[in-house]
Amino acid sequence: MIETIAGIRIPDSALAREATELVRDVASPLLFDHSRRVFLFGALRGQDLEYDAELLYVGAMFHDLGLTERYRRIDQRFEIDGADEARRFLHQHGITGENADLVWTAIALHTTPEIPLHLSAEVALVTRGVELDVLGIGYGTITDEQRAAVTAAHPRPDFKNRILEAFTEGIQDRPATTFGNVKSDVLEHFLPGFHHTDFVDVIKNSPWPE
Repeated sequence: MIETIAGIRIPDSALAREATELVRDVASPLLFDHSRRVFLFGALRGQDLEYDAELLYVGAMFHDLGLTERYRRIDQRFEIDGADEARRFLHQHGITGENADLVWTAIALHTTPEIPLHLSAEVALVTRGVELDVLGIGYGTITDEQRAAVTAAHPRPDFKNRILEAFTEGIQDRPATTFGNVKSDVLEHFLPGFHHTDFVDVIKNSPWPE
């Protein structure tokens, strides 16, 4: 059945339906609704762009898989967990090469400011969707009616506090992976005893004599 929210058509291919069910099965309702909003907000931000809606959908739906119990690891950034799983998923469906790598990049870079916006539309729009839903960046670029339609379909009760809890739970066992990225701020606030690795200290304390 074709589903349209805020004028955006949700991809209805077999691949998209399977992606939806995979995320629904492993993610909390909080992360599932957030991921759907990321697709919708990204698509709304990209209405004047040409992009592959199916690839954008997979990128948005898988972008936080690294925060889920099933897919999170402790030896790499959570973004890479989701990116790796998305690429495996696409390969299983016969999507390889540049398109699979594009989705990997969209997920891997979704917490890295600015760089995604200079890459392909699919990469940029995953970041645009995340930025709008989590940080409110671009809030005024879509209408009140569009925001209302998206949040009616995928509500965000107490989202600010609950997403911070999800971030903390998903990365607290791998604090070193937050070096150089925004998630170190989360652990500074919510993980007792954590202090972020200082880039200047790393340089000054390296084995180089000068």
